[in-house]
Amino acid sequence: QVQLVESGGGSVQPGGSLRLSCTASGDSIRTYSMGWFRQAPGKEREGVASIFDGGRPTSADSVKGRFTISMDVPKNTLYLQMNSLKPEDTGVYYCAALRSGHGGSFRTGEGMDYWGRGTLVTVSS
Repeated sequence: QVQLVESGGGSVQPGGSLRLSCTASGDSIRTYSMGWFRQAPGKEREGVASIFDGGRPTSADSVKGRFTISMDVPKNTLYLQMNSLKPEDTGVYYCAALRSGHGGSFRTGEGMDYWGRGTLVTVSS
């Protein structure tokens, strides 16, 4: 079992940057597929970026070219570098882990095995 704790959220002006961290304990994130999700007020949760077994990263079309997901295995930490932030990026950001062989959606988050509690990102002038 893995425990996940997000950090790095905050308030930023449009065009600014933030780096989110998701620190894992209890198990190595190397053994999981990992993802970042977000939920804006009044909207459904959506997948932002993910990194699968073997380190293959993907990202949603809405953040391509702006957000980068990465993993530091020795530090057991997942990152989300967010640049050129827009007001529509506002929301609570969660990291989640999926065990190898389990089914789960990196588009909606349905079926993910473990979740952090989230960190709030607010993009506003």
